[in-house]
Amino acid sequence: MSTPTPPEPQPARQAPPATRGPSVDTARPSIPREIIVLVIAAFVIAIGFGIIAPVLPAYARSFDVGVTAASTVVSAFAFMRLVFAPTGGRLITRFGERRMYVAGLVIVALSTGAAAFAQSYLQLLVMRGLGGIGSTLFTVSAMALLVRLTPPGARGRASSLYGSAFLFGGILGPALGSLLAEWGYRAPFLVYAVALLIAAAVVAVFLARADLRPARTGPEAPPLRVREAWADSAFRAVIVGAFANGWANFGARMSLVPLFIGSIAHLTDAVTGIVMTVFAAANAASLLVAGRLVDSWGRRPLLLGGLLLCALGTGVMGLVPTTWWMCVTSVVAGLGAGMLAPAQQVVVADVIGSSRSGGSTLAAFQMSQDLGAILGPVVTGLVAAWLGFGWAFALTGAILAVGAVAWLGGRETRGDAVDEAAGVGPTRHGGGSSAPGPSTA
Repeated sequence: MSTPTPPEPQPARQAPPATRGPSVDTARPSIPREIIVLVIAAFVIAIGFGIIAPVLPAYARSFDVGVTAASTVVSAFAFMRLVFAPTGGRLITRFGERRMYVAGLVIVALSTGAAAFAQSYLQLLVMRGLGGIGSTLFTVSAMALLVRLTPPGARGRASSLYGSAFLFGGILGPALGSLLAEWGYRAPFLVYAVALLIAAAVVAVFLARADLRPARTGPEAPPLRVREAWADSAFRAVIVGAFANGWANFGARMSLVPLFIGSIAHLTDAVTGIVMTVFAAANAASLLVAGRLVDSWGRRPLLLGGLLLCALGTGVMGLVPTTWWMCVTSVVAGLGAGMLAPAQQVVVADVIGSSRSGGSTLAAFQMSQDLGAILGPVVTGLVAAWLGFGWAFALTGAILAVGAVAWLGGRETRGDAVDEAAGVGPTRHGGGSSAPGPSTA
């Protein structure tokens, strides 16, 4: 009797390859503890900046200088942020993000504390300029840490959380600053300096190993230079969008809205606070939701929608000089700003990736936004003086629309983050070519 032949072993069934799409994100990664530390530090920094904002012009005027000189003290901070950004990016690449983040906080703390004891206008001007240098260091370092420490699938939520900390701190700070001003112009500077030193100590302790990158089996990837990033259509588009965002939401809006309301006889100064608060509230509400949508829907939809909403809400604001119209348009612009902010930061993070350093690339992004914030108030102020506020708001809306047009040619970068989370490595990086996945627009 013959022995039955055993069945041949079947090859193991291979798992289907991972695809780029919403299904990859079903297991949502948590936000690391280090990011929470950065968020808390950002909240403290924003409160402190808001504390000194209401008293800084008046403090400068106390040295018997004019309005122009007092405004120059405010601009010196932003100007030094801009011009020091390239050097700051190189320092971050060379010495590490955590060290430069702490160094930046300490520089701002010491210069702010010294400003409290300034004996002349020139001393105050120099101290604020040094503060701008420190601000560049910790701002770009914080973005670099967010890029490297956040799981690719949580970048939108992390950026939204970080941006919310700055927004809420910026809302609370001026109220505290007004209270502290009762003790004199110098008190807010001392409080801010102490708060920054505490934040620096917390970051130094809890991010003590943040400069250490995971061990790699292959050679270490070189830093991503600006020239390489510029070959990527997403980076080119985000640079244009950052300039438009800085021009409109960090520059022109801050100067045009108070001046526009002040030029309308039947409106009181209280309307300025109402309109600015409405914008901030809409911004906050949108920001809290946008982070999750950036991770699940992709970056381009939020960027295009945010820029277009900002363009609409800002461009038509000067058409009707009534409180309700300005509040409605501020809601529209605020919702757009909240959609825009986290998406822009996440695109830069996708382009760089967590396996490479990109201090210079991040500095270029920050410079573009700072340049817009500096030019926006100056140019729109001239336009408002020559042609009227309606044209100034319309110009700002047009700048935002140009930012949206730039994204029509910018690629979707969510696929890079999906590939990185799967351990594949981005298939389109720095302008390289590959077949786009389903999430690529």
